[in-house]
Amino acid sequence: MRCPFCGNEDTQVKDSRPSEDGAAIRRRRFCAHCGQRFTTIERTQLRELTVIKSDGRRVPFDRDKLARSIRTALNKRPIQEERIERIINGIVRQLEASGESDIPSKQIGELVMDTLKELDPVAYVRFASVYRNFREAKDFEDFVGSLAETD
Repeated sequence: MRCPFCGNEDTQVKDSRPSEDGAAIRRRRFCAHCGQRFTTIERTQLRELTVIKSDGRRVPFDRDKLARSIRTALNKRPIQEERIERIINGIVRQLEASGESDIPSKQIGELVMDTLKELDPVAYVRFASVYRNFREAKDFEDFVGSLAETD
């Protein structure tokens, strides 16, 4: 593993621990060249996923982008970090287990929407406002009104 500080390719693993309910391994590393310490996380990847955007572009799936969008929706909500990680891992596993390498962005958005709807109504509305591209207050009003009708 290359040191992110000096670029030296000879780093040593000082400690390894399972994390994220055993779905990943957290490794503390040490660079003998510059003396810096850093952490890496290894996850199992079942297949390379490609996201097909609504405009037809194809981009590599980015787990970190998914995690950022979910964390943004859940910002200041009473959801523990462990639970957020389990949600992210669950969505990634669903995508990998689908058997498809090309995943429409709409499918990812709907998975996140379904998950957040069950988890936290405020996060659900926050995510929907970006995902569904609300442009004015009336869009929020209509969306929240439709939630009240389904309850």
